[in-house]
Amino acid sequence: MLGPHVPELRALELLVEVARSGSLSSAAELLGITQQAASSRIRTMESLVGASLLVRTRRGSALTPTGDLVVQWAGRVLEEAAQLDAGIAALRSDRRGHLRIAASLTIAEHLLPGWLVAVRADQVRAGHEPTDFTMTATNSERVVALVTAGEVDLGFVEGPDAPSGLHHRLVGRDELVVVVAKDHEWARRARRRVAASTLAATPLVVREAGSGTRTVLERALAGLPVAAPVLELSSTAAVRAAVAAGAGPAVLGAHAVRDDLATGRLVAITVAGLDLTRRLNAVWRDSAQPPAGPARELVARAVRSHQGR
Repeated sequence: MLGPHVPELRALELLVEVARSGSLSSAAELLGITQQAASSRIRTMESLVGASLLVRTRRGSALTPTGDLVVQWAGRVLEEAAQLDAGIAALRSDRRGHLRIAASLTIAEHLLPGWLVAVRADQVRAGHEPTDFTMTATNSERVVALVTAGEVDLGFVEGPDAPSGLHHRLVGRDELVVVVAKDHEWARRARRRVAASTLAATPLVVREAGSGTRTVLERALAGLPVAAPVLELSSTAAVRAAVAAGAGPAVLGAHAVRDDLATGRLVAITVAGLDLTRRLNAVWRDSAQPPAGPARELVARAVRSHQGR
């Protein structure tokens, strides 16, 4: 029988993430919990252990010698727990056999295919039957609706905030880039830089309402007089084509325009003092953690792919 001083697995997982990132807030964000909840878990664990586990530094949070020792022990515990989880998931062959996914367009077109290939390769190496994945590519608002309704098992969305009403985990971040055609007047400027007010006052080619890209742009330009869009299109590919044809500037994810920038088809413009960072989140319903089996494997793979960048 376990004694009364053993912390719960979620708290051990949090402590291990703090050790990796050096930041309690970053670890909390990665695990999809508030910093207040994370602090509470640490305090409870310190009470069980009877010693401090973390100390605050100017750079974030650092482990005490006791905390470092607990992390070493926790690593083995979490590894065994993961094996137990994987074993139970393997018994549920119906859940391993098929996974329904919905993803925002940037993630669906540029990130998710690589994650799926990597997960299937991991399954083959482990001797498991590869999962059959089906994917719906749509905007972030629709992804949330599909997950909420139970029509898909797992979603991936982009935007300035995690959606409310669903469990979520941060899998990475992406930068939006202002792009113009190579013969646009902004591209001919020596510094290729414009003010945020200039961008706001310029009719842009934009994605449809509900897309994560548009939401981030609208949040970034809040408080400035904003011109009406010159075009509103429902796919990233259509926006890129319209910009290249000279319809006007656009703001798109860095992943989506990487090839266009490399070939010179589009030109990136710097906007002074504008935060165009967006969060990429996995979302699901019901349980605090992603559903056991391929859904959890896919979320873990997505997180690792961005940690390695």
